Amino acid sequence: MVRVKVCGITNIDDAMMAVELGAHALGFIFAQSPRNINPEKAHEIICQLPPFVQTVGVFVNEDEKVIREIVEMCGLDLVQLHGDESVEVCSGLMPRVIKVIRVKGRASLLPIEQYKGKVRAFLLDTWSAEAHGGTGKGFDWGLAVEAKQFGIPIILSGGLNPANIKEAIARVKPVAVDVNSGVEVRPGKKSLALLEQFFNEIRGNRG
Repeated sequence: MVRVKVCGITNIDDAMMAVELGAHALGFIFAQSPRNINPEKAHEIICQLPPFVQTVGVFVNEDEKVIREIVEMCGLDLVQLHGDESVEVCSGLMPRVIKVIRVKGRASLLPIEQYKGKVRAFLLDTWSAEAHGGTGKGFDWGLAVEAKQFGIPIILSGGLNPANIKEAIARVKPVAVDVNSGVEVRPGKKSLALLEQFFNEIRGNRG
């Protein structure tokens, strides 16, 4: 089964629900967002997780020193950089770093070449003028297929939900998928029913 990250975790109930359903990783947003969480709360949740569940901190144009402090405080396994972080910043945070590419068109993929070898994977999300992520909107999956030609793991995000996840995986064949707003009751609160549907679709079990 493709690996699944459930992002925008804000409370222990949602965290445990996602893990019990099969999430391989949980995302904690330390940037401006309706799903923002402070490091103290994230640390409290992470300390209660079972082993072998990866934890990912989401940042947008944050100072590298602050990122390192939050990684240390929370015990994060990986960082996901959604902003305009330089190749140098990414390289300095290796081997923990995933770089987000916000896809608007084919030209959005061009920076992948310069970051190659400086990040563990690329997460492809939908470009938006209003937000750096969590928009609930998708993009052309054909561009995600093109991005795989760079030879680095691709994580698919952007508007994924129970209705489209099976097709998304079949078309793109990403190393992992990242879901957030598509399994929520409201920003920051996950839906048990939607999460169950999401994982059932991935497993091919609609019953």
